Amino acid sequence: MPFPTASPASPAPAAAADVFLDLRNVEKRFSGVRALDDVSLTIRSGEIHCLAGENGSGKSTLIKIMSGVYRPDGGSILINGRNLPHLTPIEAIRQGVQVIYQDFSLFGNLTVAENLALNTELQAKRRLVSWGRVRSIADEAIERLGVDIDPTREVDDLSTAGRQLVAIARALMSDPRLLIMDEPTTALTRKEVETLFRIVRDIQARGIAVLFVSHKMREMLEISERISVIRNGRKVAEGPTSEFDEPKIIRHMTGHDIASQSYVWTPPAEEVPPRLEIRNLTLPGAYEDLSLAIKPGEIVGLSGLLGSGRTEVANTLFGLEPGYTGSVLVDGKEVRLDRVSTAIDAGIAYVPEDRLTEGLFLTQSIDRNILATIYDRIAAWSVVDRTKAAELAAGSIRSLQIATPTGEKPVGQLSGGNQQRVVLARWLLTDARVLILNGPTVGVDVGSKAEIHRIIRDLAVKTGVSVLMISDDILELVQNCNRIVVIHRGRFVDTIETAETSEHAISDILTSFR
Repeated sequence: MPFPTASPASPAPAAAADVFLDLRNVEKRFSGVRALDDVSLTIRSGEIHCLAGENGSGKSTLIKIMSGVYRPDGGSILINGRNLPHLTPIEAIRQGVQVIYQDFSLFGNLTVAENLALNTELQAKRRLVSWGRVRSIADEAIERLGVDIDPTREVDDLSTAGRQLVAIARALMSDPRLLIMDEPTTALTRKEVETLFRIVRDIQARGIAVLFVSHKMREMLEISERISVIRNGRKVAEGPTSEFDEPKIIRHMTGHDIASQSYVWTPPAEEVPPRLEIRNLTLPGAYEDLSLAIKPGEIVGLSGLLGSGRTEVANTLFGLEPGYTGSVLVDGKEVRLDRVSTAIDAGIAYVPEDRLTEGLFLTQSIDRNILATIYDRIAAWSVVDRTKAAELAAGSIRSLQIATPTGEKPVGQLSGGNQQRVVLARWLLTDARVLILNGPTVGVDVGSKAEIHRIIRDLAVKTGVSVLMISDDILELVQNCNRIVVIHRGRFVDTIETAETSEHAISDILTSFR
């Protein structure tokens, strides 16, 4: 079914007929701090335009100005050639601007159909629900998108990719002229990214412009026709995608070149027991008969397709899946991981993939998040030693270079890279001997990503911590691991020395299992 096209608010000048949205010399300040400085940006009808920049560069502020959430302190916003100085979110939607944010803004306890029909029912001011009408609205929205989604499933039961498809389907119901996608591939596997790109190109073919907001260079180069880069609130580059490559984008985003070097692990001079060893580990329905040994200072990668069992392995090692059989040993001593506290006591730390819902207390301060796992060590008779707590938190902020003026700042106000450093800082205070990283740089910009990789490598070299790094980013694994284990359908099927392989070779291996 073709997408209907919204009528423009007013006729556009003939010379600018292909320009849908035009930002001119936009400025925005918060408490005297300039978030956007003289930014101009044009988005043409039916184009895929990528907006690139590090976390904190001003991308989110720019999105909120386009969608009417923020009003600029200077400059102008033109949609279809019409100046809209008092753009509001409702007016932006009426003009054809739709935003899909990273959290998708869906109701997890409602079904797909209910999420898709809710706005329509509210706009119609209906007092009684007709489930037949709800299902009809949902079926039409899903058909427009051209995907297969069960409208009766609750959104919380869907994968990240599934929830994203629901968010896209909902956005398309209002007949947008511009679809803004904020970091849409953050938690997607490569296969899911390919599906998303197919849908984005299909949307473009129907005359809808797409603003793809990202900091993943390869995806920008693959999907976009034009790229704009902002740094520290200013636009520093813009042009056809053909004029960019990865090093050039990195240089514009960060202001300098970032060299990539592979991690080289040096085995101990004397034979020592593995820091972490699993023997014949089995969790019914998830994985079977897994064995692996990781020596002190090793960084071992684990990769596989979605549903391969890799996350279940991480959960088991952190005491979240007590129903396993087999053995887990830390420094040669067997431990029974029947609860999280047992894993922590054994020296195992876990940085989950979804730091926002599983790794952080977003409304609490940075200090409290860092100290969350060691309050029992700094509290005598249930009274926290505030001096010691302050010293430990401040030391962690310094050593991990967390960008904040104070540890009292809510952790939810930090950029993605700094939030990830807070999670790392928390577990380092436990004197962890084994560090499990599930998607360590998901949603992190290129500059912070390089710094987090440096921190992980330094930990492995200087403290002898063993690292199990789980990631969909094959290049991340190749550059930071001395070997990579491939898991498929709950079994380890290959172990690859990174010094003897390449990113493409491992990608080919994973692709062969699809």
